[in-house]
Amino acid sequence: MFTINLQYYISMILKMFDCVSKLTLFIVLLISFSSCTSKEENRVAILSQSIESKPSVIVGAQNVAEYLPLLQGMKVGMVVNQTSVIGNKHLVDSLLKLGVEIKMIFAPEHGFRGEADAGEQIKDSKDGQTGIPVVSLYGKKKKPVKEDLVGIDVIVFDIQDVGARFYTYISSLHYVMESCAENGIPIIVLDRPNPNAHYIDGPILEKKYKSFIGMHPVPVVYGMTIGEYAQMINGEGWLENGIKAELTVIKNREYTHNTYYNLPIKPSPNLPNIQSIFLYPSLCFFEGTKMSVGRGTKTQFQIIGHPKYSGSEFSFTPIARPGAKYPKHENQECVGRNLTKLTKGELHELSRLDLSYLIDSYTNLENQDIPFFNDNNFFEKLAGTLELRTQIKAGKTEEEIRATWQDGLLAFEKVRRNYLLYK
Repeated sequence: MFTINLQYYISMILKMFDCVSKLTLFIVLLISFSSCTSKEENRVAILSQSIESKPSVIVGAQNVAEYLPLLQGMKVGMVVNQTSVIGNKHLVDSLLKLGVEIKMIFAPEHGFRGEADAGEQIKDSKDGQTGIPVVSLYGKKKKPVKEDLVGIDVIVFDIQDVGARFYTYISSLHYVMESCAENGIPIIVLDRPNPNAHYIDGPILEKKYKSFIGMHPVPVVYGMTIGEYAQMINGEGWLENGIKAELTVIKNREYTHNTYYNLPIKPSPNLPNIQSIFLYPSLCFFEGTKMSVGRGTKTQFQIIGHPKYSGSEFSFTPIARPGAKYPKHENQECVGRNLTKLTKGELHELSRLDLSYLIDSYTNLENQDIPFFNDNNFFEKLAGTLELRTQIKAGKTEEEIRATWQDGLLAFEKVRRNYLLYK
């Protein structure tokens, strides 16, 4: 009874004071109640504030007192990667110290430790640090099967998203929710900010081009946190046969969709900084073309180029490196554009996809009779439609192309409103 009251008072006080005051108040509380609180309660309070500097946002994982009661006495499965941290400690390690029984780790694209290349298959393994079995969700299967979930009472999902439809973590979320719904297992999503949540833009995905890099009828940039997106997956009946997962979202604090959020850990090997994350929705289209986006360099998704690109003095040479074992145009000098000089503020304020990079690059190569698009339909899977390729080849301007998205964006915005947790 005392534990419940303590958590209640802590949660109420957290809402009344700013972050500096919170830390001071927690220290006072811990001292005041040390005679009658357990070591576990102390650790909960400390973990809830384990950030090295004054935070502008308190992520869902930090709100330990809100979700720890849902895990106590349970056998827990974790869908996590290198971004799943509380301060500078991994969530798995933090929960183990609190006595949570973690039975299984499920690893998305790039693996549990986030070191695998894009598209590289991940194998089942055992975590060397904790000894917990790791089941891959980016290898032979992308969805947990019934056998993976035997003996698990609850799933915790905590992965940093970047807010672009073709970033595969939301597809992993879909399949995990589906497995939970099919097997009667509740899922808890620990929300994290979306650095691209301040706008929506791009064509809506057509069912014909559904794939693991785009599963739902949403625009390229959908302007929702991963917790909000989980609610939309449930609410719109996108799981198999319209089933619904028993979903709990642990919200961020001190957060709105317009909050500038600089990720403390890179979400995948080829998104090294906030500039790359802001540019990613505009530049990922190039993955379906002959152009390089800087994989194999240290400025991935901040530069674009091709060995035959003309009229520029900027060049770079992709080489094999961790996270880019086989980069496009490996060991060839690529000429192109350097976008690293765009400031974080300029990119955040842009609030739209920038198609000028695509249109200019297409024109540059086509004027030399050099093919621009890849022969497969990967560009269509990224765009979610054939129309964008057709429009670029037809010489449409950026504004003419953008005009064709507007009806879809307006319809999506109406749906989106039903699931928002933040302003």
